[in-house]
Amino acid sequence: MNRTLLFDSPFLLGFEHTRGLIERAAKAAVDSYPPYNVEDLGQGALRITLAVAGFTAQTLHITLEDRQLTIAGRKEDAAKAEDAYLHRGIAARGFLRAFVLADGVRIDQALLEHGLLHIDLSRPKPDGRIQHIEIRTST
Repeated sequence: MNRTLLFDSPFLLGFEHTRGLIERAAKAAVDSYPPYNVEDLGQGALRITLAVAGFTAQTLHITLEDRQLTIAGRKEDAAKAEDAYLHRGIAARGFLRAFVLADGVRIDQALLEHGLLHIDLSRPKPDGRIQHIEIRTST
């Protein structure tokens, strides 16, 4: 089913922003480097783990803008060390990986250990409240 037709339904009012989020997520899923996992840690907690061997905390940058989490890695001196390798199996290129987060998802921490970047997220439980709408009459 075409996404445009889905969000053009007269029953889905005010979801234009959601359409934009889905389109951004589809663009972000094109590149497969670096590999990553998304774990459900239970009780509304999530963990994104990226394999970033060779990167340091200074060459990694994490930003959150308009619910889009972006992780960027920059390799600056890869060209200088290129001549020293007889075989290079560990990727040395920079990357840009993006994730679209739901409303209310918070970033708790980012931890770099043993070549893995862990980003811990949490999402609070919805309050589940019921809102009563008053009906006015024209008389």
